[in-house]
Amino acid sequence: MTETMIVDRDWWPSAQVLESPNQDARPAGMEPELIVVHAISLPPGTFGGPHVAELFQNRLDPGAHPYFAQIADLRVSAHVLIDREGAATQFVPFSRRAWHAGASQWRGRERCNDFSIGIELEGTDDDPFTPVQYAELARLIGWLRERFPAITPDALVGHCDIAPGRKTDPGPHFDWTCLEACLSEDTA
Repeated sequence: MTETMIVDRDWWPSAQVLESPNQDARPAGMEPELIVVHAISLPPGTFGGPHVAELFQNRLDPGAHPYFAQIADLRVSAHVLIDREGAATQFVPFSRRAWHAGASQWRGRERCNDFSIGIELEGTDDDPFTPVQYAELARLIGWLRERFPAITPDALVGHCDIAPGRKTDPGPHFDWTCLEACLSEDTA
């Protein structure tokens, strides 16, 4: 008798789990094929604190900061957030659709949420990301590529690439060369 090993592809073992209600089922037969890198900070330009998790869990207090009144009613999420220290929090299982990309298109296909995994990095367009964020992002990408064969090396983009003119993240300070070097180290 041969034992079959069941691989858990929904939850990254390195991440804390805080499940978001802002998710739903992917279309039937749809598997992740694309990784989208985002950047977020709440309030804008401020790092640390619980506000991103609160936004993704529909618990953001609109009175806690003037900016929050504009966004508290948004229903958004991502699969994973990696903070400035490299700590990861997962909000949506990878087999389900996170609401991260909005109106988007990749290689002629619209609705990127249907077939992508969204990874948020705590950051802004105006600040470099930390070395530990690149290292942790590379570890996660490697882990995902092992479990989802449709995610090829060229299926890695920024939010700005799938929503040009509407989104700018992860921004001009995101170092794609550094990420590629980390990915090479991770597979060596």
